[in-house]
Amino acid sequence: MKKPVVLVTGADLAPQALDVLRDYDMVYAGKTPSYDDIVELCRRHDPTAVIVRYSGVNAAAMDAAPSLKVISKHGSGTDTIDKAAAAARGIAVRAAVGANAAAVAEQALALMLACAKSVPQLDARMHAGHWDKSTHKSLELGGRTVGLVGLGAIGRRFARMADALDMKVIGFDPYATDLPGYIRTVDLDTLWREADVISLHCPLTDDNRGLLDARTLALCKPGVIVVNTARGGLIDEPALLAAVRSGQVRAAGLDSFAVEPIAPDQVFKGEPGFILSPHIGGVTSDAYVNMGLAAARNVRAVAEGMDASAIA
Repeated sequence: MKKPVVLVTGADLAPQALDVLRDYDMVYAGKTPSYDDIVELCRRHDPTAVIVRYSGVNAAAMDAAPSLKVISKHGSGTDTIDKAAAAARGIAVRAAVGANAAAVAEQALALMLACAKSVPQLDARMHAGHWDKSTHKSLELGGRTVGLVGLGAIGRRFARMADALDMKVIGFDPYATDLPGYIRTVDLDTLWREADVISLHCPLTDDNRGLLDARTLALCKPGVIVVNTARGGLIDEPALLAAVRSGQVRAAGLDSFAVEPIAPDQVFKGEPGFILSPHIGGVTSDAYVNMGLAAARNVRAVAEGMDASAIA
């Protein structure tokens, strides 16, 4: 009897995840699949499930796969999946919630520290033969305030790290409950005004696209640090560029961008004051396994009517 198919919009999956899906035939879309590639693979293989690593799944792909039951994200962000189209077709959408929380929170911490301590700039100067001890002043983070937009698994983990640095932690998340005592919840305008560091940890939605724009950046303290390990669409990129150039923003540490991979003429390229990484916050050896396992268990839970937590 022919096995049901799982389409992976990537080139691989952790061996541990493949073991969970041993009763399925696996099809891989490659390292950089386009939306059209995914539609064609859905048409050719009619998968029961799609595990989304790169690119995304639109209505055309869903219509090309009449057997599709579940779209399972290899990670926490589902903005590349047309969730309205999935709901209209009775297709479940699942995310690997919390599977990469440690990895992404650590990346946010690294970017914050790199911005405050000018780590890449000083490294480049040292390699060029300079010794800037008498002229350089870094920013001390202890006692300063970090404002977190989003207090899910990643935001809470980052908050704990910031608290350990003796930073004051404020946060905005209308859905968060049972928060630890070291997080003070505030509205967004208060967060913009009080934060010395702003770190984004929320999903991208139609309501918050361009959340950090010219208006909100103008409300911030002069010299604020901006960190984004969530989704690039949360930031109005030209507005952030202008704010860094003017000094309103001291530095920006970014792991995500409005268009990925970034284009040759991307506005931040070559600009001082920007520390960039290629959306790899969740890409660690541990997170690779954790996200793969969670995505695979979510596939089986929906396709077979099982409890994901009970799947070995």
